[in-house]
Amino acid sequence: MFNDYDKWNEVKKATSKNNIHIGIKVREVFWAKLGQNIGDEEYGKGELFSRPVLVVRKLTKDLFLGVPLTTTIKDNDYFYPFEFDTKKGKSKNSAMLLQMKSFSKKRLTNKIGIISKEDFKNIQNRLIELIVPT
Repeated sequence: MFNDYDKWNEVKKATSKNNIHIGIKVREVFWAKLGQNIGDEEYGKGELFSRPVLVVRKLTKDLFLGVPLTTTIKDNDYFYPFEFDTKKGKSKNSAMLLQMKSFSKKRLTNKIGIISKEDFKNIQNRLIELIVPT
């Protein structure tokens, strides 16, 4: 486990030096280097510690709000299931709403696809319900 933190630290150092400027738009899905995180924080997988992330909102030229995705299909207050087209065909995912956070564009590697306007609106509504107390 601790070895994973050492490996992630090397990937993180290389990622922080990334000067590639990727243009992003809301509704797009990218592979992002999430890292090896602590506790119940979502983490990435593979050599780059990455997973798909949905762009929810651009904040600055370098920061955006994003929601990590999982191929585990769940539908509740914290997850929203949807399907979108990729170069390899359809991809079924759930947006992990409870894991929304700000990301640096430096973490992005490549665009996977874009979700429908209807699914995006549903995700926005679920995020509002999650954030705004009743």
